[in-house]
Amino acid sequence: MGKLFGTDGIRGVANKELSVDLAMEVAQAAGTVIREKIGRKPRFIIGRDTRLSSSMLEAAMAAGLCSVGCDVQLLGVVPTPAVAYLVRRMKADAGIMLTASHNPFMDNGIKIISGTGFKLSDEEEEEIEAIIIDNERVPPKAAPEQIGAVTLAMDAVNDYVDYLVSLGEGCFEGLNVALDCANGCASVTAPEVFRRLGAKCHVLHAEPNGVNVNQDCGSTHIEGLQEYVKAHGCDLGFAFDGDADRCLAVDQDGVLVDGDVLMAIFAMDFKKRGKLKNNGLVVTVMSNLGLFHFAKEHDIITPTTKVGDRYVLETIMQGGYCLGGEQSGHIIFFDDMTTGDGQLSAVHLLGVLAREKRPLRELRKLMTTYPQVLKNVRADDELKASLWELDDLFKEMDDQLGDQGRVLVRPSGTEPLVRVMVEGADYDQIERIAETIAQAIEARQK
Repeated sequence: MGKLFGTDGIRGVANKELSVDLAMEVAQAAGTVIREKIGRKPRFIIGRDTRLSSSMLEAAMAAGLCSVGCDVQLLGVVPTPAVAYLVRRMKADAGIMLTASHNPFMDNGIKIISGTGFKLSDEEEEEIEAIIIDNERVPPKAAPEQIGAVTLAMDAVNDYVDYLVSLGEGCFEGLNVALDCANGCASVTAPEVFRRLGAKCHVLHAEPNGVNVNQDCGSTHIEGLQEYVKAHGCDLGFAFDGDADRCLAVDQDGVLVDGDVLMAIFAMDFKKRGKLKNNGLVVTVMSNLGLFHFAKEHDIITPTTKVGDRYVLETIMQGGYCLGGEQSGHIIFFDDMTTGDGQLSAVHLLGVLAREKRPLRELRKLMTTYPQVLKNVRADDELKASLWELDDLFKEMDDQLGDQGRVLVRPSGTEPLVRVMVEGADYDQIERIAETIAQAIEARQK
């Protein structure tokens, strides 16, 4: 068994790579590490998404935690950011979220969140891995009188909804908003949040059945929302992913407003109001060139990280910033939440619209988006590790674009893929370059 934790927790096909046995082992190891750290009996909270396998893994992890003397409170189906918020509000020692985010239903994952609302440190993850992979020690089983108990956290989701509603700014009465809940966690929270804020809600894909999460819906399949918004005369629409930590928007014309454009809107709003701490917007290497040009034009600095919300968060904290995120719609408002929260992004966008008194179709023009071509190439760990052997090709393709574009090739941290991104002013050129690179990578498959 290799390294367990990727950039976004532990991922795998449910009941295969991510088995009940592994879930229980992770729970026992995590419970042991946290107990030793705090020196007393820990209390964990567990949230899950709508996948068929999530309740199975929830039961396994609850049992594993109880077996090493940890108490457990079950949140049920909640968004990932709800766990990050509630672990602090409920004064729990750690939280666990069972989700594979935007992946298809057969995948699942384990995210472990510290009592401070942040993901575990690298050192803590390494301790857990050492117990499971290296068999350095066996987590001690609790004595009969020290076995943990499992209870239900009855009103926790309502506390999270209340918090999001409290952050709403402006009057949204009469606003027609379409909500694509991706048959995921937003199904249990988003309709309530936006109705309480006064919007007229058109709720799509909020009937999870265990196997339809992210299926032709949500932020990874935006086309349906685009058509719906146009056909039903909505003012705008929001698309969340399976665990609701991402949000993409659609304006009244059905035009996609991705995470980069949203960040430009938020950064400009914060700057106008004197809230953009250290005048910085933290972005990743995947952000569109147009966002960098926007930032330069408005004298906003753009600290740039590797892809992954944990790197964005680290840079926000290290630099004393308050805003950052990814093109995928994972945006962190650090003054409000310790992680990305799709519904929070939507609430803040409504606030900007109310202050500006302009529709999203106008605000999105704040930034000019350069064409991008993205290609995903299947790749195992061996192929990912050998990508450097194609560096000369990558540089040659990048040189063809000059100052008007760029090439970015990176292994995915959560899936068996190499992601190829080519950006530039000439779509035909970048499509040709992306295809050349993808074919070169595919040719190395053994």
